[in-house]
Amino acid sequence: MNMYLATLVIHSLLRWAVLASGIAAFVRALAGARARREWGTADSRAGLWFVIAVDVQLLLGLALYLGLSPITQVAFQDFGAAMRNSMLRFWAVEHIFGMLVAVVLVHVGRVRVRKTTDAVRRHKLAAIFLGLALLAIALTIPWPGMPAARPLFRAL
Repeated sequence: MNMYLATLVIHSLLRWAVLASGIAAFVRALAGARARREWGTADSRAGLWFVIAVDVQLLLGLALYLGLSPITQVAFQDFGAAMRNSMLRFWAVEHIFGMLVAVVLVHVGRVRVRKTTDAVRRHKLAAIFLGLALLAIALTIPWPGMPAARPLFRAL
């Protein structure tokens, strides 16, 4: 198996860890806000697992985007033509833009939550930033049925 395929398979599988950890942290934040409970270590850890998953996914995605993927290499050869092709445009612009927005939301949200002292406000801020990040991720994953669709589970 070559480096491209190995990285692609790991990147594809890791999306499920990103989604699972993000949803878990989001649900925990919503529940904390509704119950008006104190912010605890488990709340911080839930958010941290999401940050870690997103950051590892970003590194793998950048490796694919900047060098390993033949799709982005083709797009970079003639960017104007790539913009007229929905599949190439998705990989060259839309996917990375949406995911970078999500990464920024995750990190800005984490900082804002850590700087807030009121527990209920922390839960609400976490829910807002996590929810927006998950929305950006969900909108830019290449789901089946999209022009740039990829399988839900990529095999080795």
